[in-house]
Amino acid sequence: MYGLLFFILFTPGVSEFICTSSDLEMSYTFCDSTAHAFMFNLTPCSTMNISVWKAALTWIPRSDLHFLKIVFNVWYDGAKALLWKELLCSGADDEYSVCATLKGETLVSEFGIKGSRIKFPKGNYNVIVQGFSDDSENNMLICLNFTMIVKQDAF
Repeated sequence: MYGLLFFILFTPGVSEFICTSSDLEMSYTFCDSTAHAFMFNLTPCSTMNISVWKAALTWIPRSDLHFLKIVFNVWYDGAKALLWKELLCSGADDEYSVCATLKGETLVSEFGIKGSRIKFPKGNYNVIVQGFSDDSENNMLICLNFTMIVKQDAF
């Protein structure tokens, strides 16, 4: 459970691998213009018969997280497949512990992603994840471009 924790300042445009396996390959780049102290991990590295993926996130935000809106744009083989917006932090009665993170503090979070509800057909996926510090989506805190290559159908 305990291990060495380290941060790397990632440069925009440089792809970082999350994982690779016989049925899945995932990586990400930053789509904004500044480097971030950021780390993301996903296990297991598979789309086959997974009920819950375990995700680990470590990030030092450059702004207080009193308000945090996440926007997901998903493309499948070049066609827009999904737009999903989620308000994680509103500044009052927030459910998530990340909402109390202040600028420069280290945010460490582990969470589950339910995989059984999603069957990914073979193909190339691009997922743009943007975090905003306002509801109007003008003040972007972070922007990640995930690439996911599903090498075989899960059904």
